Formats: sequence, structure tokens, C-alpha cells
Amino acid sequence: MLVKTSNALIYFIFSLVFVAIFVAFVGGEFIPIEKYAALPQEILDINTLFLSIFLEAIPFVLIGVFISALIQSFIKEEHLQRFIPSNPILAIIPGVIIGAIFPICECAVVPIVRRLVQKGMPLHVGFVILVSAPILNPIVYLSTYYAFQSSHHVALERMGLAFVVSIILGLLIYCFYGDSNQLKGIHSSASGHHHPHKRIGKWKETMHHAIDEFFGMGKYLLFGSLVASVIQAFLARETLLNVGHGLVSGPSAMMGMAYVLSLCSEADAFVAASFKSVTSGTSLLAFLVYGPMIDLKNTILLFAYFKNKFVAGFLVLVTVVVFSVILLYSFWY
Repeated sequence: MLVKTSNALIYFIFSLVFVAIFVAFVGGEFIPIEKYAALPQEILDINTLFLSIFLEAIPFVLIGVFISALIQSFIKEEHLQRFIPSNPILAIIPGVIIGAIFPICECAVVPIVRRLVQKGMPLHVGFVILVSAPILNPIVYLSTYYAFQSSHHVALERMGLAFVVSIILGLLIYCFYGDSNQLKGIHSSASGHHHPHKRIGKWKETMHHAIDEFFGMGKYLLFGSLVASVIQAFLARETLLNVGHGLVSGPSAMMGMAYVLSLCSEADAFVAASFKSVTSGTSLLAFLVYGPMIDLKNTILLFAYFKNKFVAGFLVLVTVVVFSVILLYSFWY
């Protein structure tokens, strides 16, 4: 009952936000609001920046959640396990390929990986899927390509660096943890949680999953768009310019921002593109690679499903590997 009430409240608030965005968008075009309210210029800038980021990202989010819902409804984990070789090193490559084929948002990939590991998938292969699925897929590539229309190479660089990082992480996780069990105890509700609509048909189940995922991730997109617009409107551009172009401070700052914002991978490119004039290209790549692999909401889910020490070690590994790869690429680039 409490869960239903919470979901209904989220849907209601999200609907109000959409109405407000529509009114602001239409009102800004047809109603001279500034004549009736002496709003500061910064507030008007936030409105313009927020709308541009949010409205550009929404189509890709819709595509991503629908494809993700189709996968969740029609593809079983056992089908994926058939393609995993017994050799632990060779198994990393199919893990990356699975992650690249299936556009699963980072909002949904943690429980999926947990189920795969429960059913016998090697730990390191499961986590290769976890870090690669939210970023190495066609939807994310297209959204990044569209967001950086004047710099199309960013999309290819993002995919290439994410592939390299995923391989390295798979090897390191296997070296440090092997086949050890890092799952927490299986909750009694886990078995029934994944089939809430089994009696109403696969397509209705797909729509339910898509709607739930859209409203679940929508709040993070709204929050990220708002924060990005506020930062650009109020933060002195010289400050971000000085930090963003630093060899070490630039990637560090953008990785920290990606972690806190917890943006959907189908939409984070639009937020990153809004900072391209005040930060370096490698700092933007750090943002684009690190955020989909680990962020605040993913960390919370990981602590719920996996042992605390393993999650802490995984967080350190992802941070060190992404930063090191980005730093090495900056010297070559």
C-alpha cells in the first residue's frame, strides 16, 4: 500500500512538472511574461537552459525505456548465459557484447545483473554487463551523436573508451574477487518482484515496465537538467573554465558531477554538451564514461544487493580505471 501511494505521488508530481514545462514553453512563445513580472535575468536564463536540455533529451529517454521494457518482458537471463564461454578471460568479451546489444539503462541494470549472478553467471562477467550496458548501446550512441552535432567524434570516443574501461574492469574484478560470492542474502520478495503483471499479457507488462521506468528515471533527468541550468546561470564561467580545463581537476570535477547528478545514460550527453564551452574535451569524456558506469543511485542499489566491502572496492576500481584511461587518452589526444 505504501509503495502504491509513493508511486502515485511520483506520477502526480511528475505530471505537474510536465504541465509547468508546457506552460513555460508555450507561455514563453505567446505570452510576454516578462512584462508582468520583473524576473531576474538569471531566472529567465535558467528557464531557457532547462527547457532546451530537458526537451531535447525526452525522445531518447522514451525510446530507451521502451526497448528496455521489451527486453525485460521477452528475454530471459538463461538465453544470455548460453553465450558465455567457460574460460573466465574469454567470457569478458561476450559480456561486453551483451551490454552493447541490449540498451538497458543504469536505472534497471543493477537488479538484472543481480539476477544473472544469482543464476550462475560469473561475477566479473555480470559487472562487465553492468558497466557496459548503460553506455555501449545504439540509443546512447545516437543521443551522444545528436547532442554533439558539431563534434561527432565525441560519440565514437565515448564508445571506444567505455569499451576499453569495461574490459579492464572485468579483468580486475576477476583478479581481485574471482568466483567468490559477493551477493547479500536473497530476500524473500525477490522471486515475486520481477513478474508483477504475468496474468495480463506480455505487451501490457511491457507497457507497465516502460511507464514505471520512465517515471522512475524522469526525476533524475529533471534534477540533472535543473542543476546544469542553475550552474550555468549563477556560477562564474571563469571558475568552471579554470577547473574544467585542468589536466587533473577537469576530469575529477566532471566525474564528481556525473556521480552526483545520476543522469540517465540516454540523456546525459545533452547535459554534458551544455558544458562544452567551459571545459575540456577529455573532461567531458570523463563525465560521459564515468556517469553511466557508477553514480549515486546505482551505488545505493549495489549496497542493497551486494556485500558492502565489494561495492566499496568496485567504486574505487571504476573511479581509478576511468580516471587513468581518460588521463592516458588526454596525452594521446
